[in-house]
Parts: sequence; structure tokens; C-alpha cells
Amino acid sequence: MDSDGTQDARGTHANPVPRPAGPPRMPSTPPRPSEAPGVPPRPDGSAFLSWLRAPRPDALPGVWRFGHRPRPEEEPELIPARQLISGAVIAFLVGWLVWSLLWNGYLGGWWLLPLYAMIPDSWAQPHSFGSVVVVYAYYVLIALIIMIGVGRLGRWGEIWRRYGPPAWNRTAPRAERPPVPEQDPVEWPQLRAAGAEDAAERLATEARSGLMRDVDHARIARAWQGVRTGRHTLAAFTGAVLRDGAAACLHPSGERDLPARLARHDLVTGQVRLGTAADDPRNPYAYRGAGLGLGTDLLGTSLLAVGPAGSGKTSHVVQPLAESLCLHALAGRAAVVVVGAAGAGLGPVDSYDVVVRIGHPESVYDLDLYGGSGDPDEAAAVLAEALVGDLADPHPGSDSRRSTTVLAQLLGPFRAVHGRFPSVPELRQLLDGSPGPLDELRTALQGSGQDSLLRELDARQRQSGHPGDVAAVLADRVALLDRPAFAGFFDTSGQSKPFSLKALDHPVRVRIDLPERGHADASRMLARLVLAQFTASVAVREDRSLFACLVLDDATGVVTPEAVRGIQRLRSANAGAVLTLRTLDDVPRPLRGPLLGSAGCRMALSGLTPWDGQDFAEVWGKEWTEARDVTDRQIIAETPAGKAVHMLRRVITGKAPTARAVTVRQVERERWSASELAHGVPPGHAVLSLTNVNGEHAPPLLVDLRD
Repeated sequence: MDSDGTQDARGTHANPVPRPAGPPRMPSTPPRPSEAPGVPPRPDGSAFLSWLRAPRPDALPGVWRFGHRPRPEEEPELIPARQLISGAVIAFLVGWLVWSLLWNGYLGGWWLLPLYAMIPDSWAQPHSFGSVVVVYAYYVLIALIIMIGVGRLGRWGEIWRRYGPPAWNRTAPRAERPPVPEQDPVEWPQLRAAGAEDAAERLATEARSGLMRDVDHARIARAWQGVRTGRHTLAAFTGAVLRDGAAACLHPSGERDLPARLARHDLVTGQVRLGTAADDPRNPYAYRGAGLGLGTDLLGTSLLAVGPAGSGKTSHVVQPLAESLCLHALAGRAAVVVVGAAGAGLGPVDSYDVVVRIGHPESVYDLDLYGGSGDPDEAAAVLAEALVGDLADPHPGSDSRRSTTVLAQLLGPFRAVHGRFPSVPELRQLLDGSPGPLDELRTALQGSGQDSLLRELDARQRQSGHPGDVAAVLADRVALLDRPAFAGFFDTSGQSKPFSLKALDHPVRVRIDLPERGHADASRMLARLVLAQFTASVAVREDRSLFACLVLDDATGVVTPEAVRGIQRLRSANAGAVLTLRTLDDVPRPLRGPLLGSAGCRMALSGLTPWDGQDFAEVWGKEWTEARDVTDRQIIAETPAGKAVHMLRRVITGKAPTARAVTVRQVERERWSASELAHGVPPGHAVLSLTNVNGEHAPPLLVDLRD
């Protein structure tokens, strides 16, 4: 039936034969659309509300808290189903037999003595109502006592918990009730308690209508934290929320989310899911089957991941962590610097605010060789670490003091004359000891009253060319950057856009692409430069409430004595570093122990070599375990009755009758041996130990990174 009441000529199920069409009809006017063409329907906020209201109980370090259900610390004793059911049936038969023997008087009438002692003689008359009630109540009591006794022996309670309604309730989905308004995070109770009723109502409305995202919630919560600490005023916060709603307090880039996400994130707890703890006996029972998530509380102790090429360091570790830190930066919680080779898969360009592509002619940003510092001594220390830090004696207590002194003797006078630090070609000429540039500096300094700088320059000229002078080594290292591929980089004249790690006071997202092909030595030197600048910059930040993290995809040739000392100082500065290595052989032998000790989170991926596994086994130490030596001896029956009993036991238990001798002793064993790490970690798995900034730690866990 059409809108004008006529029957369609095509027929219906009741009248499949088409009928002749009637007179032509005038086309009816279509209804006016409620929205403009091409506009998708408004999203529903139910998914966001369910995510926000999901339980996140307190858990052990590293446990994915979103929807987590805690497990007991110790593994309960699990009896095989066949043995459990057969034991329950036998216990029931025993109880039935005891009751039958009592009822039929085969065991005497002693069990009726309490009944005769308690009831009066008048109730003992035949057909007395009182006697009937009391006697049968006593029978029921005795039967219950027997059933409770045999039920405990037969573990009926375990059968009820394993196969009864409690097990059905665990498997059936539970309908979550919305929390009360005072505890509902959607209602923003903390804002209402502070008197910002209008702002809380606006945010709750945006959440219900589907206009709020997880990044918006985290960003506004971070801004509210700034109000509570006094960095922002309540009036400014309320005004921004009432004006912009869920888009209030935006990141300077104006972005509210990343272009794409590959990992699972929970911005309420600040975690990113890396995998699942394997259901393996070597894992503690409380961790088995639980999701594994890393947050800033764990990254604040730094992470070291070691595994061969193809083991998943970049795809399963670096990329999810970089993505999580970028989300934290959009929420105003963190500043992140991701360093890796060009094309390493560190995320799309749109996920970052600053992308420095060293050696690429189309790079918009440049890298500040001196870290944005105006102090010649500080700039010299950082630059010396980058240039010759790997040549310093790797033993603890050694440093690159002579290289720092040589650079400071040149950088100070040059900055005093030119008002800037030298470019790469100019620095190379100064280190080569060319008389022209040094004479120009001397001439410019004479008569300026800067006698201390003249003495520095004179000392540099006296030491130039003498045995043991490190200027020649520094010049050779600077020559690696004085190449045509880097001609447009490391500019100090102010004509480019140099990025400095001094910007880590703000929630910035930075990616630095190193020129890996054909410039491996230069790439390692630049990676050392970024690490040195990072450790020096985060230590002098004014606002340490912002978490800063450096993600270094390949730390080959980067670990130096000064770098290890810098990583050890990051925890107190609310910062951390993520380093990956193909093998610990890329680190000098004296620095392997200090490096593993400075990183609170250590990961050994599958395919590790036995000698690398030995270093991990030593740093993870040993633990006391209970060793059980079991000896089974089959019992041979000699009589027909004994053989019948043994046959019955075989039917019930499924095993031959044996006499078992168990010896239990405490032994000290390695948590993970070098052989197990080298040959017992399946592909796509890793062994990971965790430590958070509060000192809580998790033992080495076997983790499936693919789940």
C-alpha cells in the first residue's frame, strides 16, 4: 500500500499475481531531511560511558587494570575431575550405608539415647503428635550430620563451586548497574565538590551525547589537576569548559586524537597493553592469564629491551609505547622524543608535532647541535659526550673531561665574538688548529676586556699538536657531520628551525629520523647527542609534573659511562628512557651490569643468545623454591581380595595402586637460567621484569606479545 492508499502493481505475498496499474499518480513530496546530505549520524555515547565506568581495581605492577579480575596469590589445589566425582559418589554411598545400618539397628540403639534423654515420658505415647515431630526432627538432624561429614570427605563443596551455579554466574555476563552520581566518573564529582556545577554538567552532557573521547577526558582531568595544584585558576578552567565543552584545554597542535591507533590504550590508568602473561608454571599464579600493561609509573624507571632482529622490538614494544606517549602528550601529561632510523615504523608523521629528518632535504626542522644551551661549558660537555663518549674508558668513574675542556676552550671565545656557537665547518676548522680562525678570534678578543677567554684560547694553542691532544680525534668525529648530505643541517645562524630538547617543558611530540644508510657512525653519534641532551635537559626542568620520555629504537653504540649515569638520574626528574638492543655485545663489557641495574624494567625477547641470557640471569638473581622428589612403587597384591581392591582403585582413580614416597626440600635456583632464556622462550614471547617508581617490582614474567 502506497502513501496515497493505492495498491502497488507489483503485488504482495498474499496476492503474488500483478494487477493492472491504475491511472497515473502524482509523485508525492519526499520528507525534508533532518540533516545535511553526507553528514553521518551522531555517535552514541554508550561505548564511551561503558569504557569510563569499567572497573579498574588496584593490581600488581604491570597488570592491565581495565576490567581486571584479581586472582589469589597462591594457586589453589586442583583435583582432577574424575577423582573428584568418583570420591563424591563413594562418599555418598558411605553415608547412605551408615544411615542404613543405623536405621535398621545393625549398629545398636545407642544413637537414640540423646532423644530418650531429652523428651518427656508423656511424648512417648503411641500416635502422639509431639513425639512424631520430635522423633522425625531428630532423624533429620542425624542424617544432616552424616551428610555434612561425608560431604566434607567427598569435597561436595568443590563440585558445587566448579560445576554448580557459582560457575554459571562467573561465565554469564553481568549487567553493570550505573554507579550513584557521587561516584559516577561521568558526572565529574570532583568538579561538583569544588563548586563547578555548570562545568561538570556541560562535560557530562558531552559524554552522554558521544562528543567526548578518552583523550578529552584525560586532558580535562590533567587541566583540573593543574587547578588543584594552583597552576591554573578555577575561573579560567570553568570558562574554557563552558565555552568549548569536551574540546577545552586543547593541545597546542589542536589535535584531539591520533590519526590511527594500533595498540590498546587506557588513558584513565595511563597504560598501554603489550600482551598477556602466559599461563606458565614459571609465572606467579596471580599474573597468569592477566593482561600486561605499561604506564608512566613503570617507564619512569626506564626500559631496556634486548632481542635479535625480527623478534618484535619495534612492532611489539617501541611502536605501542611511542603511540601511548603521544596520546599522553595530547592529554597534556607527557613530552616524548622518539629516535630511530628513517622508515623504522615509528608511527605516521601526523602523530607528531615536530619531525626532524636529518639528512633529508625536505625536512622542516633542524637539530640544535648544542641543545639550546647558552652556556659554553654545558654545551661542551654535551657535545663531547656525543663525539667521543664511546671512546672513554667504560669503567665506572671514567669520563670525557679532557674532550669537554678542549671544546669549552673554543666555544667560549667563539660565542663571545660572534654571539652564537660555531657551525659544523667552523668547529672543524677550530679543532684542526688552523691558524686563521684562531687568529681572528684572538684579534676580536683583544681590547674587549675578556682576559679569561684569551687565556683559554692561548691554552688551546699551546696544547694543539702535542701528544695526547684529543682535538684531532674530535675533529675526525666532527668531520662525520661535515658531509654534503648534512650541509643544510646543524645551522647556528638562525636561518633554519632548529629543535632543542629544552622544549621538553611542554607536552610536545617529537620524532627524529637518523640517516642510517651510509652514515652509520654519524647516526650513532647523533643518537648519543640526543641522549646526552635529553638527560641534561630533563634535570633542569621547572615543571617536573610533566613526564618526559626518550624512546631510542636502536641504542647500538649509544651506551657510555656518562649515559648510564644519566639514565640513573632520570627517575628523580620524572623522566624515563626506552632503549632497545639487538645484543648486549653492543655494550662494553664493564657497562653491561650497570646498564641492566639502571633500568628498572628489563625485557629479554625470544632468540636471545646464551651469553646475553647469562647477564639477564645474573641481574634477576635466584629464589628459594620447593623441590619435590617423588618416588612411586607399584603395589603387587598377593590375595584375591587384595587384587579385587586394587582393581576397584584402578577403576576409580584410573591409576595402578602405588606406594608413593615424597621428599620435599628448599633449594635456591635461578629465576630464569641462561639456557631457558636462549631456548625456552617461544617466538613472539618475551621475559619481562618490572619496577615502578615507588619501588614495587614484579618478578620475570613470560609474556605473549602477540595477544
